[in-house]
Amino acid sequence: MTLRVGPTVLTTTDLPRAVAFWTTALGLRTRDAVGPDTDFVVLIDPGARPDQAPDGDADPGPTPGAERLSLQLGEVRERTEPVRVHLDLYADDQAGEVRRLVGLGARKLPWDYPEDPDFVVLADPDGHPFCVVAKG
Repeated sequence: MTLRVGPTVLTTTDLPRAVAFWTTALGLRTRDAVGPDTDFVVLIDPGARPDQAPDGDADPGPTPGAERLSLQLGEVRERTEPVRVHLDLYADDQAGEVRRLVGLGARKLPWDYPEDPDFVVLADPDGHPFCVVAKG
């Protein structure tokens, strides 16, 4: 079977803002050029070679597995039920990363934390929740 999970897709109402936030937050780059008519963007590892497969053969796509996150232009509706999927971002310096992400446009979400949590719940500029988890 040749089936693999691709990148998670987040819907955004402002594609340039989302690209700026997530590329800076995660140190990624866009796979393809982004223009005024772009409505879908794939973010990849910065070292991925977009025009060559690991075995050296020509490949129209990026290095397999290099895709990390995709952003799709669309309507973001207010949530009426709990979110069922979110991203966990692991950090060596959790407090420093939370400050950095908030400075980029994320915001802290109110959360009923357990005693001595190893995570902080944030939302991206479109309101998608994600956790910054302390490594270790």
